Amino acid sequence: MAETLTTLPAREEQRPAEAQLTGRPPVGERSAGAWPTRFRRNRYWIILAGLALLSVAITYGILGWENPMPFGSDGFWRIAKLRATSLVVIIVVAFCQSISTVAFHTVTNNRIITPSIMGFESLYRVVQTGAVFVLGVAGATVVQGLWQFLGQVLVMVAFSALLYGWLLTGRFGNLHIMLLVGIILGGGLGAFATLMQRMLSPAEFDVLTARLIGSISNADATYLGFSLPMAGVAGGLLWLGSQRLNVMALGREAAVNLGINHRRTMIIVLLLVSVMMAVSTSLVGPMTFFGFLVAMISYQLADTHDHRFTFPMAWLTGFVTLGGAYFVLKNIFYAQGSVGIIIEIVGGTFFLLYVLRKGRL
Repeated sequence: MAETLTTLPAREEQRPAEAQLTGRPPVGERSAGAWPTRFRRNRYWIILAGLALLSVAITYGILGWENPMPFGSDGFWRIAKLRATSLVVIIVVAFCQSISTVAFHTVTNNRIITPSIMGFESLYRVVQTGAVFVLGVAGATVVQGLWQFLGQVLVMVAFSALLYGWLLTGRFGNLHIMLLVGIILGGGLGAFATLMQRMLSPAEFDVLTARLIGSISNADATYLGFSLPMAGVAGGLLWLGSQRLNVMALGREAAVNLGINHRRTMIIVLLLVSVMMAVSTSLVGPMTFFGFLVAMISYQLADTHDHRFTFPMAWLTGFVTLGGAYFVLKNIFYAQGSVGIIIEIVGGTFFLLYVLRKGRL
């Protein structure tokens, strides 16, 4: 008996090595926290630190690449200040798209769909196309400006609020019906925009196309004074509600049993998501698959369902993805206007591969 007791510690010391060979976590290291093992927790912080370093490198690349003035001089910072607008826009868009998509996946309990299907981008296309259709080429400038930007955000948020209020608090009260109606309305708005586009002249269509492709150059520095507070408040509230989102991820029945008002929480989260998506879309234009791409990568890198850790991983992943694409296309291929196109191609391909691998929606 004594011999058995003395050999138990030795066996426990051998468990980590055995666990590395078998892939199963050692019994003594399992926990009920964000990660089941210490290895996964350390892996998360290493990856997060790596993304943070990449973010710093990309930030310097955007501000200082081919800057003719010595680093730290007044001339260097003057030139860097001119490039800072693009950097801030990338940070805001990455924050809005990543946080809103992860939260949307949680409350809908579906990692395939994205907030874009609710008609935000189709509504944006209708507004832009309608202005050019009615006013001609001059219409492209009519919808630009601070008040026009705020008007687009207000229309998108009001559209989503009416949709949520009608379909989540009425006699239907069904999330799946809301998503289906959102897809149908988005498709109808997109078809209406396409109809107007077909009646435009080649010159008008060429001007409009530049506005319908997601691009960092679409943003105006004057928009940031309102974009930053709106995105910060909405995203901050979602971030502060990470624990509540963790409970929502368990499903409606489990959330209700744990004391969560599921319907009210879902409506609040969807409204905050709509604010962030409206800000991002009005700022740079449509980016349908960017949020999905970032969310799917961050899920794999974070390796946890705890939103307190998924949110920062998603934000850094979004910044590295969008900022890296912007830097490479601008400074190497001299095609900075193609950032949205490349993101959509990569994100769309990733979406198809994910669906084909799962074999179902």
